[in-house]
Amino acid sequence: MKAPEGGVSHLREVKVEDAVGMRLAHDLTQILPGEFKGRLYRKGHVVVPEDIPRLKDIGKEHLYILELADTDLHEDDAALRMAQALCGDNVSRGEPYEGKVSLKAEIPGLACIARDVVDEINRLGEIALATVVRHRVVRQGDVLAATRAIPLIIPAVKVEAVETIAADYRASHGAAPVSIRPFRTVKAGLLTTGTEVYSGRIQDQFGPAVRAKLAEFGSVVAEQRFAPDDRHTIVNEIHYLRQQGYDMILVTGGMSVDPDDRTPGAIAEAGTNIISYGTPMLPGSMLLFGYLDGIPIFGLPGCVMHDPYTSFDVILPRVLAGDIIVREDITDLGYGGLHRC
Repeated sequence: MKAPEGGVSHLREVKVEDAVGMRLAHDLTQILPGEFKGRLYRKGHVVVPEDIPRLKDIGKEHLYILELADTDLHEDDAALRMAQALCGDNVSRGEPYEGKVSLKAEIPGLACIARDVVDEINRLGEIALATVVRHRVVRQGDVLAATRAIPLIIPAVKVEAVETIAADYRASHGAAPVSIRPFRTVKAGLLTTGTEVYSGRIQDQFGPAVRAKLAEFGSVVAEQRFAPDDRHTIVNEIHYLRQQGYDMILVTGGMSVDPDDRTPGAIAEAGTNIISYGTPMLPGSMLLFGYLDGIPIFGLPGCVMHDPYTSFDVILPRVLAGDIIVREDITDLGYGGLHRC
């Protein structure tokens, strides 16, 4: 129901017995402790006589009929417009539910969330935008963001400001503030170093762990080779893997500061542009990352074998999503990067 032209939006209180034939101005929620919490009636529902006992069961003696000014929006319409403005590639928009609209992943991939846009929108006031953290690995159907207007009635200029912020971001970045990047499928070459493994003295445990991590993203270890703790041999094996044309090279073992750990030096000697040797994240602080002729190359520390979540699990999905990793990406791992100590 619209307010008279030039008028002010307001809610008119009506006794439930007098509301038959009128439309609800907002969703009505029912809570049954331990059993159910959700929408009992949707915004716009036309009240019929049979509704009156149920309305009283949820404590409603009065209902509100909304008379909306031309300069205002209902919470549902506001949430829909904001969600549409934010929605990007491989993201779908839901329908309003209790004044909230969610954005969901249409495919598995890497969540791309513009943190600066989220902060700018939330500074507007009377609007809430909550998202997952950027660079999170998500599955199809996962919720990425949810937005709503805080009051039932909100000035349209607030939503227009959200639309402008989102449009400016699209224009400058070529993407929406909330999107999903799919993972590419790669074939990786794996080199396991260590004389104890090379000689057969102990069984390799890196191979199974690394294969499992790549398989989660649909990628494979195409070939695994072994080398003793000899820098020259390690360099030659890295060159061999590069010549095979693999999309990624993974070198495991010998990544500590012990004098007989030769892997970091061998990776550098092979011609790698090392972005970082060492990360401010635990576990995984001894990870090495760089590019060899444009091909991503990792030096994997021992924690990758036994810890479920390390710096490798953070950087790998970004590489698979097509990110070019720079030093600042490694630096950013420190904040929130303490997972075990």
